Amino acid sequence: MTALLLAALFTMLSCRTEGVKDHRVCAFIWPSCHDDSLAHELLWPQGMGEWEIINKATPRFEGHRQPKQPLWGCEMDDDPEVVEKWIQTALRYGVNTFVYDWYWYLDQPFLEGALDNGFLKAKSCGKMDFYVMWANHDVPRNYWNCYRYGDDKSRLFSGDVPPEQFETITDRIIEKYFWRKNYAKVDGRPIFMIYSLDDFMESFGGDLQAARGAIDVFRDKCRKAGYPGVYLQCSIWTNGYYNEKYRMKCKEIVETLGIDSFASYNMGGTDVDYQKFCTTAVELWDCWDSLLTTADVYPTVSIGWDDTPRFPEKGEADVCHINRTPELFQATLEKAKEYADRHTEQPHFIYINAWNEWVEDSYLLPDKIHGFAYLEAVRKALKKQ
Repeated sequence: MTALLLAALFTMLSCRTEGVKDHRVCAFIWPSCHDDSLAHELLWPQGMGEWEIINKATPRFEGHRQPKQPLWGCEMDDDPEVVEKWIQTALRYGVNTFVYDWYWYLDQPFLEGALDNGFLKAKSCGKMDFYVMWANHDVPRNYWNCYRYGDDKSRLFSGDVPPEQFETITDRIIEKYFWRKNYAKVDGRPIFMIYSLDDFMESFGGDLQAARGAIDVFRDKCRKAGYPGVYLQCSIWTNGYYNEKYRMKCKEIVETLGIDSFASYNMGGTDVDYQKFCTTAVELWDCWDSLLTTADVYPTVSIGWDDTPRFPEKGEADVCHINRTPELFQATLEKAKEYADRHTEQPHFIYINAWNEWVEDSYLLPDKIHGFAYLEAVRKALKKQ
């Protein structure tokens, strides 16, 4: 009897950590709301990270709800007590994996404290799976603080890195995170996501074979560390699917690099009508799935879009605000579950953008307008009672 119970427990844990039989519901974490040293120097000197910008937001049209008002206030994402509350809340409503944006700018990690000091030091950290998305992309000076840099669009951070730094980055990820029991894996392979394929390729001068060589070194190091390899994931500019040249370029990169899966950070674009936003996303799941025949394609459901806090010139035409309801989010999430269940040959991953993207108005965390409605939508859609 004891052996049977142990075997059953092992099976349950394997399902949770491997994400094969049960749905792995992943929410992206944008880790900007803490006092990072590099960000303090170059972006947000007030010591509260991007809350400095979020709180300065202004409404641009009648009914525009800015600034955002978190139900729990402007909490720091590197505070383990805050993240403990996140973990307990996420698990209660059916989100079981956090995907942390992770950056490497100016020869050093950037915004790493949210993961290292917040999540990994939270009391219930081990109950929640996580993995890393290397999120490098070009950042103009006025992109993350328009108040400080005004019209200065010169590059502050470059999305590409020298080839040798990719090895430094992957060494750091292997050593700091892959060994953890709650680091998400597929068939024993730690998941590593690359946000921008374009910037990754730029790091190797567009040379596919050089990029493949770097990936092969990464895979070999993972094997030497005791894993069967690495489960490589990428994000792609999803609306680029409608551009044939871009579409074929992505297919070639995915196949040449041996990328295992694709999941978009924000799938569906930035349409003002959330109904169209969601319809486009559902269409794109199938479009990319039919194109990327060598890689698993996973659905992403975004909660909305409004990045006006970062851009004084943006207005009503740039905000997703028509037909925007938790009910429509739930209905789209139900379609994502149907998609996942249909693809019996691959792990049942579902992605949500995002857990805490306050500055882009795409967050599951409760606010003073909707309360827990979006979290309730997740529970209802996935039938987590």
